Amino acid sequence: MSKLLKKPGKLEVADGVTVVQEVTKVNSPLEFVEFKIVELASHAKYSELLNKTECCIVALTGKINVTVGEETFHDLGTRESVFEKVPTDSIYISNNNHFQVEGITEARVALCYSPSEKQLPTKLIKAEDVGVEQRGILSNKRMVHNILPDSDPSANSLLVVEVYTESGNWSSYPPHKHDQDNLPEESQLEESYYHEMNPPQGFVFQRVYTDDRSIDETMTVENGDVVLVPAGYHPVGVPDGYESYYLNVMAGPTRTWKFYNDPDHEWILKR
Repeated sequence: MSKLLKKPGKLEVADGVTVVQEVTKVNSPLEFVEFKIVELASHAKYSELLNKTECCIVALTGKINVTVGEETFHDLGTRESVFEKVPTDSIYISNNNHFQVEGITEARVALCYSPSEKQLPTKLIKAEDVGVEQRGILSNKRMVHNILPDSDPSANSLLVVEVYTESGNWSSYPPHKHDQDNLPEESQLEESYYHEMNPPQGFVFQRVYTDDRSIDETMTVENGDVVLVPAGYHPVGVPDGYESYYLNVMAGPTRTWKFYNDPDHEWILKR
């Protein structure tokens, strides 16, 4: 099994609360990105105290309430499936805060973390405020929901986006990387990919590789899997008949997304 591919599991941490993905500094090669997928039954509650960590809570599916300190944000979430392809609600929470997520209905939430020292205000990121972007041409087309982009100064380190790739298309392509602290040419950002497929029995292929091939893995990725990108290029290919969704979390020393294309494949952009 690849060290960069994490399969979903079922860890019930409280009544009606199941952690199905958990990426930490202990069980992964990442230093700047941690990640959880939590499934909630109706009325179930999940709570956590953030220390020197910031968090973006994404209401993937279902309806939730989120309480941060004394403030509660009600009725968050806009979809029953991520493949409705509409933006959803999210909450940014800075370090040293306590939060609670309550399922109004059955719900799936993503918890995206990175280290943080500077206290920032809690921010509700409403679905209608999420920027929607079309990228690429031909079989390199995808749709992006910019939940927490680098143009939004609300976070210290976190960057969070959703990406949809149609049947037979490629994404994160041509292959690009962002593993060097070499601005303005390139920024150093780790990344995680949380994948879902439509229909759910589908799969995609993702390759993660570095110039020196010290990392070079090609993975068959199934519904609910997480792929870790500590460094290197990381393209995704979607087979015919299936649609791809992934939630990207990025973080690093500088909160800037500046990528570098693989020179062997950059010619594709000039077509």
